[in-house]
Amino acid sequence: MVAFLRAVNVGGHVVTMEDLRRHFAKAGAKNVETFIASGNVIFDWPSDSLASAGAKIEDGLRKALGYEVKTFVRSAAEVTEVARYRPFPQPDMKAATVVTVGFLAEPLVAAATKTLMSFRSDMDDFHVHGREVYWLCRVRQSESPFFKVPFEKRVNVRVTFRNMNTIQRMVRKYDWT
Repeated sequence: MVAFLRAVNVGGHVVTMEDLRRHFAKAGAKNVETFIASGNVIFDWPSDSLASAGAKIEDGLRKALGYEVKTFVRSAAEVTEVARYRPFPQPDMKAATVVTVGFLAEPLVAAATKTLMSFRSDMDDFHVHGREVYWLCRVRQSESPFFKVPFEKRVNVRVTFRNMNTIQRMVRKYDWT
């Protein structure tokens, strides 16, 4: 399984990857590894229940750290599907400055998808697929008008974003192909 953490090191808090692995193990995870020190944790869980893993880890982190660290858990197969998925035409993907995937707590409802799509522009394009949102940015993300949009407030769903290259590197490293 993979946990994508949002806001683990925020507001002056610093959690080392060693501490993060220890907190996961205390919550019941086995074979815990972190990937590129940015809140990506690969682990085994005693059951196949993604929901129970996410809830238990999130609760354990909140108790240990004293603040909420939203946790988005996916199976290795789901992460592999994200890495292989092509949300935009290949020429657009190659020409983009960056393609980012947002891991959602739950799929977007139709109204939220409509709101997201209202942010499409010459700089930004979006695609929704299951519990993921894909953002194609043709400029540096910090230059995009969408960069400053309070995404979660607009669509009413929790999310954490990762660069698509990071996801693809993760799948290659762990040989989930």
